[in-house]
Amino acid sequence: MHQQHQYALTVQWAGNTGLGTSHYRSYSRSHTIIVPDKVAILASSDPAFLGDQTKHNPEELFLASIAACHMLWYLHLCAEAGVVVLAYTDQATGTMTVTPAGGGHFTGVTLSPTVQVQHPAMLGKANALHEEANKRCFIANSCNFPIHHKPTCLTKDAPNEA
Repeated sequence: MHQQHQYALTVQWAGNTGLGTSHYRSYSRSHTIIVPDKVAILASSDPAFLGDQTKHNPEELFLASIAACHMLWYLHLCAEAGVVVLAYTDQATGTMTVTPAGGGHFTGVTLSPTVQVQHPAMLGKANALHEEANKRCFIANSCNFPIHHKPTCLTKDAPNEA
């Protein structure tokens, strides 16, 4: 039997400036993402779509979900394999293409994690585990576009790219 997990949240629009959606430019794209017992996320659309540049937008949150899910699986797999990770930072990028009709979709994501491991002997295994993490990542498995990986692995004492 397959396990299922349910997720629920509230997205509440906060952008009625008094005219509602009477015109494309008459309303703010500001909204709040609310998950019970967690800090609310103030969000908006991308500035290209009249959003507030000081707030997170759905595209950024989507990219963050992919990168975070990969990282969490990767750390899990490293712990199981005896690879001691001391630090992990990912400079993730994504490309979204807008269609002529005004919709759009992501066409690719590249994760570029820099991982620091405890010992040089762990470098090969540390790099190899990114592929397995991608296979297991719940978010990556839900995407219909390629997710590329450009990992860099370093050691604590003698940074070596592997």
